[in-house]
Amino acid sequence: MAKGNINVSVENIFPLIKKFLYSDHEIFLRELISNATDATLKLKHLTGIGEAKVEYGNPLIEIKVDKDQKTLHIIDQGIGMTAEEVEKYINEVAFSGAEEFLNKYKDSAKDSGIIGHFGLGFYSAFMVASKVEIITKSYLENEEAVHWTCDGSPEFTLEPHDKTERGTEIILHINDEDKEFLEDSRIRELLVKYNKFMPIPIKFGTKTETLPKPEDAKEDEPAPTQEVDDIINNPTPAWTKQPTDLEDEDYKNFYRELYPMQFEEPLFHIHLNVDYPFNLTGILYFPKMTNDLNVQKDRIQLYQNQVFVTDNVEGIVPEFLTMLRGVIDSPDIPLNVSRSYLQADGAVKKISSYITRKVADKLKSLFNNNREDFEKKWNDIKIVIEYGMLSEEKFFEKAEAFALYPTVDGKYYTYEELYNAIKAKQTDKDDKLVILYASDKDAQHSYIEAAQAKGYEVLFLDSPIVSHLMQKLEGSKENITFTRVDADHVDNLIKKDENKISKLTEDQQKELDELLKEVIPAEKFTVKLENMDSDAAPFMITQPEFMRRMKEMQMTGGGMFGMGNMPDMYNLIVNTNSELVGEIISTKTRKKQERLINQSLDLARLSQGLLKGEELTNFIKRSYEMIK
Repeated sequence: MAKGNINVSVENIFPLIKKFLYSDHEIFLRELISNATDATLKLKHLTGIGEAKVEYGNPLIEIKVDKDQKTLHIIDQGIGMTAEEVEKYINEVAFSGAEEFLNKYKDSAKDSGIIGHFGLGFYSAFMVASKVEIITKSYLENEEAVHWTCDGSPEFTLEPHDKTERGTEIILHINDEDKEFLEDSRIRELLVKYNKFMPIPIKFGTKTETLPKPEDAKEDEPAPTQEVDDIINNPTPAWTKQPTDLEDEDYKNFYRELYPMQFEEPLFHIHLNVDYPFNLTGILYFPKMTNDLNVQKDRIQLYQNQVFVTDNVEGIVPEFLTMLRGVIDSPDIPLNVSRSYLQADGAVKKISSYITRKVADKLKSLFNNNREDFEKKWNDIKIVIEYGMLSEEKFFEKAEAFALYPTVDGKYYTYEELYNAIKAKQTDKDDKLVILYASDKDAQHSYIEAAQAKGYEVLFLDSPIVSHLMQKLEGSKENITFTRVDADHVDNLIKKDENKISKLTEDQQKELDELLKEVIPAEKFTVKLENMDSDAAPFMITQPEFMRRMKEMQMTGGGMFGMGNMPDMYNLIVNTNSELVGEIISTKTRKKQERLINQSLDLARLSQGLLKGEELTNFIKRSYEMIK
């Protein structure tokens, strides 16, 4: 039997591991199973190239809990270690960087996650164990098994063992304060969380399986059963396969495996597969989206070589795609890293731009291959695309090919198609293209109708970030402006050189203006007299595009500071050519004039959904009085 000291010059490394290495002790199981997987895959490689003269067989990793002995066992059938290798890999290599580690990471070790960097994965066992044993036998012939023991001090023992099967068994003597890790349910929960898709089968106990009944069995006879290994993982998940080997149904089944509580099918998927200049595989799914920007994120799972790392993929996946679901697996993303490390890492930045490009290419091909289907799905995916256009310049450029602009009548244009369709009628006297839109078909119905009567096309844009997107488009396209249909009366939306003549004389217009300003509250409405068609509405309420849009942008982040808190400002457009307005001027009594003005104003407010509460009650009463 050999005794010795672990090659570590700073003796308080173990308390540091326990206290700082991770805020979450449960990570130890992921680390130890990752090591067992590596040992098994190394053996597979060596037998594959003929260097290991042993049968690879069908190895698995077994996890056992012994509550009576307070031990947890991780057993693999992998490459194993010789006594010399235990000395080298367990006693020396792991702590060769101990001093540097202590000096560099003492303050930030909790979230820096340096296990991977220092080969400290095995030692995470000491976060939950008072003593750790390794019983291991190398695949090499004539090498005897060895037994290593350490109680968390820098001292260890190493002696021969009678193990005859190759591989390694790690025995953790669980601390009293960590006895949750002796509960089957807790271990199963961790195995499903971190190791659900590990490439080597993981056995955790057994389960009863029902067999088919023999043909001659009686009807009331129970079906025979057998005890089989309970393999808790799927070693070959869909993302590890080639897209050519998968059908649509395989992708849907994998989605159900990832999200068993999700009952809606995904709209479509994107299979990622790249091996240069970095390695990355994965599958992203577009779920049905709503206009809610607070949609649950953290649904994309990040793996490293099929080991679960995190479902917080910010910094790796562009922010606009964090609303998607699925899996990304890359050996080039360190298993344990801080957020700031990720943001500064060159490989991670390349991965992020690759994913952006891949998603844009997939959307373009879906649009080109089946435009009708893409249009049907537009409402469910537009929030992601619009968000991407706002936040990622490269995506904005690529989206030109598939971003859609729907009309109130259910037609869909690309930007180029829209431009060509409306430029003849919707270019104003200053040669600016005016793109009209509505955000609420019911509330803005009369304005939409008026615009359509002039042959104008009206888009239907109702997402919460559309104000930001319009601002972006106006800044990147030449000579265009977006105007909501209720921003002004129809003749002013797209100003031409035509000047309509008023039926009222200048004196009458002045009289009308003074009268209106006396009756209509100036803090709520700016009164404007306009010469419009005689059959247009007498009174019309509009909201200036700039003010309204800035308020909307403020409410969803951005826009001009303080705009979101400003009261709503409205224009009251009064049609001087309307018969009713003529009657207001010609009416002799002031009382009747006021009644006509208030009734007309309330009708205009009603059409905009601005008449509520007591004012609406009074309006209804007054209307009944008038028709008696």
